[in-house]
Amino acid sequence: MPQFPKGEKAPVDGLIPESALVDAEQRTFHAYVHVPYCQVKCGYCDFNTYTADEIGTSTQGTFAQTLIKEIGFAEVALEQSKLPKRKLKSIFLGGGTPTMLPASDLIAMLEKLKSTFGVLPDADITTEANPDSVDEQYINDLKAGGFNRISFGMQSAVPHVLKVLERTHEPENVGKVVGFAKAAGLATSVDLIYGAPGESLEDWKETLEAAIALDTDHISSYSLIVEPGTKLARQVKSGEVQAPSDDLHADMYELTEQLLSNAGFINYEVSNWSKSVEERSGHNMAYWKSMDWWGFGPGAHSHVGGVRWWNVKNPAAYGDRINAGLSPALERELIDQENRDIERVMLEARISDGISLEWMKSKGFAEPQVIAGLIGDQLVDAKNALGGVITLTAKGRLLADFVVLKLLG
Repeated sequence: MPQFPKGEKAPVDGLIPESALVDAEQRTFHAYVHVPYCQVKCGYCDFNTYTADEIGTSTQGTFAQTLIKEIGFAEVALEQSKLPKRKLKSIFLGGGTPTMLPASDLIAMLEKLKSTFGVLPDADITTEANPDSVDEQYINDLKAGGFNRISFGMQSAVPHVLKVLERTHEPENVGKVVGFAKAAGLATSVDLIYGAPGESLEDWKETLEAAIALDTDHISSYSLIVEPGTKLARQVKSGEVQAPSDDLHADMYELTEQLLSNAGFINYEVSNWSKSVEERSGHNMAYWKSMDWWGFGPGAHSHVGGVRWWNVKNPAAYGDRINAGLSPALERELIDQENRDIERVMLEARISDGISLEWMKSKGFAEPQVIAGLIGDQLVDAKNALGGVITLTAKGRLLADFVVLKLLG
């Protein structure tokens, strides 16, 4: 499991410090729901997820009702903290595999969020899904229940790559469920992962071409990171499998840029592509813009006005706290203004909207000679920089972490 950062003990009443009230009306409000159940634990995954063999099925059957109680708890905590009541701009169910639960459970949680906070007319309401965990009826139920977007975990179109990643679905199932979702009127997205052990550039090209052929609205393409503590990390360390080289990763990213751009996708964030501005992931944009969100469920992270907290990870412990009327939060941290400014550069530099050069200069970032060097190295768009906005070029997106370090000085 990933190690959470060290913070102070979170208060059992869930109240948020007064500092979070500053400019709260200028920030949008969002909800994330973490459903921690999976059919199989993938070897590369370090998310807070569990199979039935690990924790049984007792918490899964009561999960929706427990989470609904947390929504009620959050309503009271926000009100008592004197945060302004804001309608939700996005709702995202992730995991884990949310669709391990019955569609009626997902809909019940969504309805509680809607009735508690309200939802803006253009809200992005998404659930993730494993292609094997849904059928046409399930997808139609989600649409009827108020969801407007579904993101499928495709990962690869190549059987031997799926096997290495320990994904259980058959590649052809992705096309079926995307078709069901489109017929139901849902926006669609697929998640891809490149750089699996044994994956060649030709394998990755096959996956990209298969994803493009699905004619989805959105594609996320993530580089596989071998996270400490995972099964894959142990396999790499023992020599059972060999991690791909950095050069191959770079070639895969450049191929992604080429094929998706040629297919009409816009690279609006380093790892995310959409057919139009309207089809971006509104929920992920909230993260990159440092907006406010409450994370519901075991291990979920929240952020409100520079206050970040994270829930206990174990589903049973989470349920015990909720049923006792206590906050499920384990620890929290208060982010000072200096670190909030650093995080803003790290996040907003990644998106195609870019970040204000004037604002960065006011914070002591982005020295003129640094900007000139980044432009000269073709990492930052020259025209946009002259217009006062720093955006990354295709080459710059490949080296995004390096560019951010240079901007921060």
